[in-house]
Amino acid sequence: MVELPMKIRAPVRASIILFLILLTAALLSLHWIDAVSPAITDMSFQEAFLPSITSNTSWAGINCSFTCPTPSPTTIKPNESSSSEVCPEYFRWIHEDLKPWKKKGITKKMVESIQSEAHIRIIVVNGRLYVRKYRGVYQTRDVFTVWGILQLMKLYPGKLPDLDIMFECSDRPVIQKRNYGGSKVPPMFHYCGSDSTLDIAFPDWSFWGWPEVYIKPWETLRKDLEEGNKRVKWIDRLPYACWKGNSWVSSVRNELLKCNVTDKQDWGALVYQLDWELAREERYKNTNLANQCTHRYKIYAEGVAWSVSQKYILACDSMSLLITPHFYEFFTRSLLPTIHYLPINEMDMCRSIKFSVDWGNKNPQKAQEIGKVGSKFILDELKMKNVYDYMFHLLYGYGKLLKYKPIVPKGSTEVCLETLACSGSELEKKFKMNSMVSGPRDTSPCTMPAAYDPTTLQSFLERKANLTKQVERWEASEHT
Repeated sequence: MVELPMKIRAPVRASIILFLILLTAALLSLHWIDAVSPAITDMSFQEAFLPSITSNTSWAGINCSFTCPTPSPTTIKPNESSSSEVCPEYFRWIHEDLKPWKKKGITKKMVESIQSEAHIRIIVVNGRLYVRKYRGVYQTRDVFTVWGILQLMKLYPGKLPDLDIMFECSDRPVIQKRNYGGSKVPPMFHYCGSDSTLDIAFPDWSFWGWPEVYIKPWETLRKDLEEGNKRVKWIDRLPYACWKGNSWVSSVRNELLKCNVTDKQDWGALVYQLDWELAREERYKNTNLANQCTHRYKIYAEGVAWSVSQKYILACDSMSLLITPHFYEFFTRSLLPTIHYLPINEMDMCRSIKFSVDWGNKNPQKAQEIGKVGSKFILDELKMKNVYDYMFHLLYGYGKLLKYKPIVPKGSTEVCLETLACSGSELEKKFKMNSMVSGPRDTSPCTMPAAYDPTTLQSFLERKANLTKQVERWEASEHT
């Protein structure tokens, strides 16, 4: 028996509608999440990046400190040695992301021209990392991003060049192509990009954990998902498409609610509104992602921009249904329709979902194959080893484009394992410990694949577009 999402009673519905109106007004006034950022104070920076006054002198083997220890002198080692292992195909997008600066490089003026749009500035000088915080950041995104870079530096000590990075930590990319031309593009690091922007896509904070919603670090969760996939065989899963999340953050998710199964209409979708407050009260016992691979099909719907949920959805062995994405993560540009997922037309969403579910149930072998290929891509090619190697090659390539020697700007604070590991809540500390690398790696980073030549890139993009059109033709023929 299929468990239907709870219906909303009429009096409650009226209250919710009023609440949504007020919420929408609030979100618009705030430009969704953090366009109006709180002021940065010494205390707010200390709470995020430095141990508290009452912090233990040691935590899980780390000697907590307000200042970073003086390391023994090190020489920055050029990245001359190469690994026999070739990086995954999606690493080729690094060349595309850095292309605007390939000919003339990056000047200090370019970097500092976007200071007003950045949340943090990350500087690496002589193997030491410094942070200058400009604006308040939603939750702990900046903290876990910096933690990830510190792990990279521990993994490959002395191999990164000096760096000067502006990082925007909200949802939407900010460097619009239409506003810049030629070599005057300012370099901004961000968690996602789009066809109309030039932000440099970098792995998001959730790879090291998202404590506010109790999502474990990726290396742990990836293994949990792999085990979770074994609990229910694909053929024994519910023959429906499932989506669970916060629908209030985007219009596409609001539209998705209309596709929910009712006693009058069956679009093949089970859509669950996630109440995060209730989830917190229940200590997240019903939000374990490894326990949610129970449907044959999983729906991905963007939020304010991209959503970190995409990797979790694709990893489920279920055939993923991607509602027309407008943003990409660092790894998603290499995904192909009908190979890794089926595309869902956002302009006719319910009908498109219904077609995909019916098609999959009529063609179970092919649907299961698409789910397996998508899942294998995530579980194999997105291991933390590859995430760190992607970060390394991106930062190494970026650093070599700088036309100046970075210096530590006024107002910056040095951050290291000894300070950051001991800051924040107990859960934050736990996630940091669980995502800490054991030490320097014996091998070099994987070998970068060559950049796309224009013909090959155009051919790939055309193939992707044609595969989407092919699915649209299948749908059209079904409806005639």
